[in-house]
Amino acid sequence: QVQLVESGGGLVQAGGSLRLSCAASGRTFSSYDMGWFRQAPGKEREFLATIRRSGGSTYYADSVKGRFTISRVNAENTVYLQMNSLKPEDTAVYYCAADPRKSWEFRIREYQYDYWGQGTQVTVSS
Repeated sequence: QVQLVESGGGLVQAGGSLRLSCAASGRTFSSYDMGWFRQAPGKEREFLATIRRSGGSTYYADSVKGRFTISRVNAENTVYLQMNSLKPEDTAVYYCAADPRKSWEFRIREYQYDYWGQGTQVTVSS
């Protein structure tokens, strides 16, 4: 089992940047594929990005490709989401998630992740 805690959210102007962090407890962080999702008010939770447990491969939703970058440092039990060129429509609660199962496919569905953080609010003003 793993506990996840997000941080780094806040208020930023359009065009600005933020870096979110997700700290994981436990000694087996490198056994999990990790993902970032977000949920805006009145909308379903949306997949953003995922990274393999080794950190060697990543996959992004079209809505954030080229603007967001997912990375991880297994030695620090942390996964990051660098967000650049932020837009007002990026305003949401951002969640990290962990998937312990090995799979050949990238995990882009909410149900594919077993563990979730509590979320961090990102607000982008116009």
